[in-house]
Amino acid sequence: MSRPARFPVSDHCDGGRFFNPAGRRQARSFFALPRWWWQRLVLREGSRWPRTMPLPRQPVLPENLPPGQLAVTFLGHSTFLLQLPGLNLLTDPVFATRAGPFGWLGPRRVRPPALRLPELPRIDAVLVSHNHYDHLDLAALRWLARQHRPVIITTLGNQAWLEARGVAGVVELDWWQAHAVRAGLGVTCTPAQHFAARAPWDRCRTLWGGFMLHTAAGLVFFAGDTGWAPHFAEIKSRLGAPALALLPIGAYEPRWFMEPVHMNPDEAVRAHLALGARQSLGMHFGTFQLTNEALDAPLRHLAAARTAQGVAAGAFTALDFGETRRLDPAGAGGGGPFPV
Repeated sequence: MSRPARFPVSDHCDGGRFFNPAGRRQARSFFALPRWWWQRLVLREGSRWPRTMPLPRQPVLPENLPPGQLAVTFLGHSTFLLQLPGLNLLTDPVFATRAGPFGWLGPRRVRPPALRLPELPRIDAVLVSHNHYDHLDLAALRWLARQHRPVIITTLGNQAWLEARGVAGVVELDWWQAHAVRAGLGVTCTPAQHFAARAPWDRCRTLWGGFMLHTAAGLVFFAGDTGWAPHFAEIKSRLGAPALALLPIGAYEPRWFMEPVHMNPDEAVRAHLALGARQSLGMHFGTFQLTNEALDAPLRHLAAARTAQGVAAGAFTALDFGETRRLDPAGAGGGGPFPV
């Protein structure tokens, strides 16, 4: 007798495991890791980052936002603090010193978070795109759940895992499913080109994705971790063009290994254009050395990619670590239809 399906069968799930839809690349297997390690550790390919970088600037958070305005603060890697009037939200909150299963194992961050957990304002909602260690920090989620009791919105398969480890208030979504957080904020889970695993034995047992936020300041897109694929155009077609897109620009070398799961800056600019985003901000760079490229390569290559593809410098940039930017909602087109 076949085992009953744990999850809905779809173009990205067989009922028990998840995958990128047919015709799209799948992540390299764990058996490809020795080749990369040999190139990096023995052949000495790739750049070496400094052990530490200057401390981020101390964020100056807005005390009051007028109706319809959004403030975004870059805390590091893929962690942003998004602030709307009366509501604060974190994306992929990672505050750990290392992106790994133990405090002594995994890539070490070269910059501390721009805010420590106790320095955060009240957090009402959290987005968790998938379960990789540089995106799901269990200790941080436990602390947030205990101190702030936010709604934690994540992808299929993560709710039971988190609840079993003491994290309450979790809502899990499949691609294109939506959740109404409260008046003025809805969230739709969107596809991503990636994979999930916290150990060799749980590979692709949980889903990965991004999120579209439906807000009074317009649509805000958080891509999560993703390679380039046609899903960006599909997101625009189904949900609308975002006023703001948060797109990964780092952890992309060597391409033979990373291309199926991580965009390079050129592909990130293509994603910006496919989404029709009014403004994009880069993320997933300059915090943990996950791959071979130099510390400053993502920002240098982003500038070159903008020029090559005819994108204005201000349309796709990156915040300094700890920088806060307010977004004027004028021309954002509202929050877009919320598909609940």
